[in-house]
Amino acid sequence: MTDFAVTFVLDKITILLEEKVNLVKNVRQEFEYIRDELERMIAFLRVADAAEDDDPELKVWVKQVRDVAYDTEDIIDDFMLQFHHKSDGFLRKFILSIRNLRTHYKIASEIQNIKSRIIEIAEGHRRYSYRFNVPGEASTSRCVSNRGMDRRGDALLLEETELVGIEDPKKQIIRWLVEEESRLKVVSVVGMGGLGKTTLVKKVYDDFVVKKHFQNHAWITVSQSFEVEELLKDTIQQLFEQMKQTPPENLSTMNRNRLKAIIKDFLRQRRYVLVFDDVWSILAWEAIRYALPNENNGSRVILTTRVMDVALSCSQETDGYVYELNPLSEEESWILFCQKTFRGNPCPTHLIEICKSILKRCGGLPLAIVAISGVLSTKREINVDEWKKLNCSLGSELEGNDQLESMKIILSLSFNYLPYYLKPCFLYLSNYPEDHEIEHNTLVRQWIAEGFVKQKVGRSVEEVAQGYLNELVNRSLLSPVTTNDDGSIKTSCIHDFYREIILSISRDQNFITSNNEQNMIWLRRARRLSVHGSFRYTDVKHYGARLCSFLTFHVEDPQSILSILQLLNSCTMLKVLDLRGVPLEKFPGAVLELFNLRYLSLRSTMIKRLPRSIKKLEKLEILDLKETYINELPIEILKLQYLRQLIVYRHIPGSYLHYDYVHGFKVFKGMGSLKFLQKLGFIDASPGSVALEEIAMMSELRRVSITNLRTQDGVALCLCIEKLQKICSLGLRAIEGDVLDLNHLSSPPLSLQRLYLTGRLANFPKWIQSLPNLVKVYFRWSQLRDDPLEYLQDMPNLVHIEFLASYVGEKLCFKAGKFQKLKLLGLDKLETLCQVIIEEGAMPHLEKLIIQRCNSLEGVPVGIENLSELKVLEFFDMPDEFIGLISPAKHGEDYWKIAHIPEVHHTYWRNGCWEVYPLEEEQAIEKSEQPRAAIVRTQEQRNWL
Repeated sequence: MTDFAVTFVLDKITILLEEKVNLVKNVRQEFEYIRDELERMIAFLRVADAAEDDDPELKVWVKQVRDVAYDTEDIIDDFMLQFHHKSDGFLRKFILSIRNLRTHYKIASEIQNIKSRIIEIAEGHRRYSYRFNVPGEASTSRCVSNRGMDRRGDALLLEETELVGIEDPKKQIIRWLVEEESRLKVVSVVGMGGLGKTTLVKKVYDDFVVKKHFQNHAWITVSQSFEVEELLKDTIQQLFEQMKQTPPENLSTMNRNRLKAIIKDFLRQRRYVLVFDDVWSILAWEAIRYALPNENNGSRVILTTRVMDVALSCSQETDGYVYELNPLSEEESWILFCQKTFRGNPCPTHLIEICKSILKRCGGLPLAIVAISGVLSTKREINVDEWKKLNCSLGSELEGNDQLESMKIILSLSFNYLPYYLKPCFLYLSNYPEDHEIEHNTLVRQWIAEGFVKQKVGRSVEEVAQGYLNELVNRSLLSPVTTNDDGSIKTSCIHDFYREIILSISRDQNFITSNNEQNMIWLRRARRLSVHGSFRYTDVKHYGARLCSFLTFHVEDPQSILSILQLLNSCTMLKVLDLRGVPLEKFPGAVLELFNLRYLSLRSTMIKRLPRSIKKLEKLEILDLKETYINELPIEILKLQYLRQLIVYRHIPGSYLHYDYVHGFKVFKGMGSLKFLQKLGFIDASPGSVALEEIAMMSELRRVSITNLRTQDGVALCLCIEKLQKICSLGLRAIEGDVLDLNHLSSPPLSLQRLYLTGRLANFPKWIQSLPNLVKVYFRWSQLRDDPLEYLQDMPNLVHIEFLASYVGEKLCFKAGKFQKLKLLGLDKLETLCQVIIEEGAMPHLEKLIIQRCNSLEGVPVGIENLSELKVLEFFDMPDEFIGLISPAKHGEDYWKIAHIPEVHHTYWRNGCWEVYPLEEEQAIEKSEQPRAAIVRTQEQRNWL
């Protein structure tokens, strides 16, 4: 992490030095010295950062470097802040015209102090360079690897009777190993640390069937810090010793090519199975793959890894297999927990509730369950209060409990081995409360505003940030919760124990400080603050000057709001401010003094007006006003020339999505000058608006939604769309009763992926067929007379379709072989629809089908029994007679058609929420009854809309 802090401040120094000015007292030379010295430290830091946990003295040295980097950043930011107060011009203009020498001398003095500290730290650097034999990076990083390996080796000694949930994955992997396929294949076992990958593969490796099937066996532990020669030597020694042969002489002096040749010659004409445990990179596989002969005799390689990209790459190359190991189920977790905690005896009744709570935090992670069970099983007295204290203080227990130390070390390896640019991104997740679903769009915006993401040639900064997210998912550090229609991840969560680990690291490195309802640990040098729930600390204002990020979650009480507003007065360096959900009625005046602010979210507040002085936030890139009461923006918004996303709209609540379901804001002349805007919505194009002309000038737009369009806007609307060649998501809504005229569009943007059309269509817009990247399309209140399926059925990437009051025909027929990628289909309020036909081979990958308010429908879709991948079938507010046709309790004649579908629900809107009745538990569903099996959920939980 420290290497990133240094890199970050180096970028700032570079920008500062590029200004061609003469700074008094040789400040320029001092900055150059600091830059050069920090640059020399970075390579060593990337080694020392991973080894500091094992060496207290080294840890102090790393901390000193980190602190001086932070202090240098503060000085530069303060310098820029003074510049902002003094002039509206560039930095050069400020330096040449400055009158306040007192401030300038102060900065010069601070820089000289930094230089003195750098000299002292550099001396320590030289001492450690000799001690650790730099540049011998492997020796330093190996101390971390070995420390973790000592504990991971325990997994190889477990008896199979001690394990839970291992039988099915073991059988599957053995089947892959001994199948008749003769080519060499790689079987990858992938999953987060602590899931038991090594344990599972060891039981497979030791199985009698496997031992008998293969002539040669070897188990090679790789780890992050592997050296190719050592890896090859270890393989040779195991293979020769297994055959009771003496390894070749002079093995220690051979180069890697000679070592590979020995392995290849030895294994030729033999059926072998080799295990490579703990593979962190494709490079490790590349180091060994050419030493493995493929004699078409059924040889196999097994590797374990925490990184999905490694698993896929290694296995796909040989047309092999990937087994993704998942957390234990609740039932399996409970069995393992009781087995370890109570020596196989039942859990005492009075402990069940607290044990379930503790177990929930383990998240199905066998390593965590076993470790915590070990702690609990040693307690002589079973005291509920004591166990509750343990549950509440797991973070501190990880720090001080020897029995949990091994688990922490194993899980920490995933952080230690992250690339330097991913470490701050991962630590940033410690901002979020426990069990919080993290919105990827929000997280990406915050990373970018913090400066964690660097733009690459040919890729936008958002695309680079999305790549960072994908890396964290691939490394099993983030678990997907919900996905978008194109398969990308919408929200994810972090395992409780990984969260505890990064919380500890964040506190230790002054990266983030946070509070919850129980406590607050304020770190004087903290760079980021996250408030969960109440916040009543009024004597920490002078600490706010160091903050660059301030996030709030579930803050509602007046005293906490007052404390937050008071603290904001001192947060002069803030870049990220997220006050979503805080019940503010007025725009906080303190925010207007945050001249470094890049990201501002006031989402779901009660603010009604944006002040004209918003123009002071010239560096603002993200302004999120979603679900506020703001519907007009001041013209001063044009001063925010760096805006990339402007989100201003509010949904209108209701049981069903109604026509005017969202209110946007009005655009004024000149808004097209915001050239960097990528996301804009919702735009009110009411009569007299200049919205279409202004939007047409925003060439960087990726996402825009326009409401209140009129029939006569057709030509201008189509001309506007044609100019948005980078657009990915487009929403259009006509005034109710008007026609959404899209017939003048001759050159649609081929980048379009999502299209939302609301309003009457005179005919189907045939240009939609020419969109090769279209993933999702919604037709709402379209009242089409021609069959829309005829135009959509051959689109190559269409995944999601929704029809809402959009078709007035009596029949929809999904023809054989069509809609090859469709996964979600929604049919709503098609009041004349009598029959839906699904021919065999149509929609072969459909996973979810929702039918609602189609009161004329005579029965379930004909051919629905052929949809083998259909997982969810849901009916909303359908007539009782229709539900009777599929009811097993009433021996419905259509039940057999849907019996293969895992989840079938019928749902009704009652008392302000949706009541969901699983079909298999259906009882009497009279409107006045409240069955016990009903699942209640709100409109917001309907994720298919």
